[in-house]
Amino acid sequence: MADTTTVEVDTDVRDRLAVLAADRGLSLRAYLAELTAAQENATALARAARAFENALDRPGFREGFARDFGGLGARDRGHG
Repeated sequence: MADTTTVEVDTDVRDRLAVLAADRGLSLRAYLAELTAAQENATALARAARAFENALDRPGFREGFARDFGGLGARDRGHG
C-alpha cells in the first residue's frame, strides 16, 4: 500500500467532495487522485498551448506546420 498522509479541510468541503465522489462511484481517496491527475493534465495542456502560441511567432513555423500537418485552424487564418 502506498504511503498516506492526512489533509485537513473544512467539514463542509469534505462533505461536498464526498458527494461528488459518490456520484462518480468513487471513494474520496480515488476521487481526489482523479482530480489531481485531471488538474495535472490541464496544467500540462495549458503549458503546451502557450508553447505552441509562442512557436507561431518563429520564422517559418507556420509554413512548416502547414506543410507537415495540413495548416492551422480557421482562427489562425484570420477567420475569428
